[in-house]
Amino acid sequence: MSVFDWKSQSAYDKVYEAETTDVAWEWLRRNGEYQRAYKGLTNAQRSSGMTDDFRQQWGLSFRS
Repeated sequence: MSVFDWKSQSAYDKVYEAETTDVAWEWLRRNGEYQRAYKGLTNAQRSSGMTDDFRQQWGLSFRS
């Protein structure tokens, strides 16, 4: 496991380059409720871009 100094300003330098969607994805992927909901999907649902209900619940949109 890498060592991360959360108190160091330099550890956050890349945050200033992040897009809004990057920050939103980082928040979402660490959300326990989202992780459980995602694990509840079938492989077919995951590979087809999720269900409409799932996308609406989590505010996701995918390019076609």
